[in-house]
Amino acid sequence: MAQVEGLIKVLAESLVEHPDQVEVNEIERENALIVELKVASSDVGKVIGKQGKIARAIRALAKAKGNKMGRKVVVEIIT
Repeated sequence: MAQVEGLIKVLAESLVEHPDQVEVNEIERENALIVELKVASSDVGKVIGKQGKIARAIRALAKAKGNKMGRKVVVEIIT
């Protein structure tokens, strides 16, 4: 499932001012793949976006990639 992790890392790094502080971790569960996204505290707003639009878009892309692979994907933004 490194494809999902790579996708989210590339998206997040392109959005933030401190791409070196972007961390993406995958947690395999029985029924889902949980992807944790950590960014610098000053970049959290950029990843979430106005009214959560960017966060929803990231989650939608990850979900689409997961569906293609036959897995449920959940993206959690860690602050």
